[in-house]
Amino acid sequence: MTDAAVPRHADSNVAATDASGHQRSARNTLDVERVRADFPILHQELYGKPLAYLDNAASSQKPRPVIAAMTEAMETYYANVHRGVHRLSQVSTDHYEGAREKVARFINAPRTDEVIFTRGATEAINLVASSYGRAFLKPGQEVLITALEHHSNIVPWQLLRDQLGITLRVAPVEEDGSVRPEAVIQLINENTGMVAISQVSNALGSVLPVRQIADAAHASGIPVLVDGCQAIPHQKVDVQALGADFYAFSGHKMYGPTGIGVLWGRHDLLTQMPPYQGGGEMITSVSFEESTFKGPPHGFEAGTPAIVEAIGLGAAADWLEAHDLEAVAAHEHRLLEYATERLSAIEGLRIWGRAENKAAIVSFTMDQAHAHDVGTIVDRAGVAIRAGHHCAQPLMERYGLSSTVRASFGIYNTEQEVDQLADALQVVKELFG
Repeated sequence: MTDAAVPRHADSNVAATDASGHQRSARNTLDVERVRADFPILHQELYGKPLAYLDNAASSQKPRPVIAAMTEAMETYYANVHRGVHRLSQVSTDHYEGAREKVARFINAPRTDEVIFTRGATEAINLVASSYGRAFLKPGQEVLITALEHHSNIVPWQLLRDQLGITLRVAPVEEDGSVRPEAVIQLINENTGMVAISQVSNALGSVLPVRQIADAAHASGIPVLVDGCQAIPHQKVDVQALGADFYAFSGHKMYGPTGIGVLWGRHDLLTQMPPYQGGGEMITSVSFEESTFKGPPHGFEAGTPAIVEAIGLGAAADWLEAHDLEAVAAHEHRLLEYATERLSAIEGLRIWGRAENKAAIVSFTMDQAHAHDVGTIVDRAGVAIRAGHHCAQPLMERYGLSSTVRASFGIYNTEQEVDQLADALQVVKELFG
């Protein structure tokens, strides 16, 4: 492995401040009704029942400040960014690059130019696999993942395997849905070229011991990519404290828009990675003989970017930082405990994933009832949940399942919505019992 791939822990020079200027509460409480007032979509009925949106692991709803920021951009200053000499382009560029600064603060990135805007976490992981993987991984080397990864952290490495001749190694998941750090660490060897793991399982909610795994990988000079999609909306993320070398997440799961995500990467790695895509904006010069390219972040942002969406993502980071994220995490943990208690009391219902360290996701099956039937019946009670394999088919196979029902909670959910779900599941039980 080259020197470029040897990890380091950078000192923080970006404070994790409240980018919106709001004062954070020191108390471990959350005013949920005040939070809910920011979400217009939640104040409606479906089939005559109040909407209970419990599908946050798939995508979250959008607060008014995000909607307003995107509307303002389109109504008052939209233009293509960078290189424009007219006023609108300059204002639009300022807001676009301002969003990058907000994201850098939000994740405590050492440098703003380490933040690359992508279409989402899927593209961010593909970027690393394609660019870093092709530059630094060699035939016969291994990429180490876990058995509970989302397809987005499996398929890109399989594509690279088929192109380069690398190997995919999979660390096991325990019966309770946890991943033991030693189960991952013992698979690290002289052939390991990359460790790529989720911070939180999207299917079970299990929280992985990322820092322990990262420390072990770094001791052998191996970089670590972290899929942070299911962590970023629910807790304070500090990429430096986490020990990541690459960190990927999507805007739409953190109360921002779709079509925008982030790859954070260590500057010393990014500067030695080849371009992911070619086109406008990522070049310094082009001739028919050769082209030269910009460094990060713009060297990885070919073409016209998702300007309005990036601005919306910056607004989402502002909005989240205006809340005490410790209080948010505590609120969601209480919902997890309450939902686990209520659903466990339903005869014939089995919860999958009982890891001690777990995010606010409850996946379950019900006797005799297919997951899609459960989801359809519950929908008639105004409850939005997810049914399927959750883009985690290998994990489903680990438990001998084709699908589960998943309720996933966010900042705006309440115990009353848990009750609404539990009542609807009693109807399912009666119909299929």
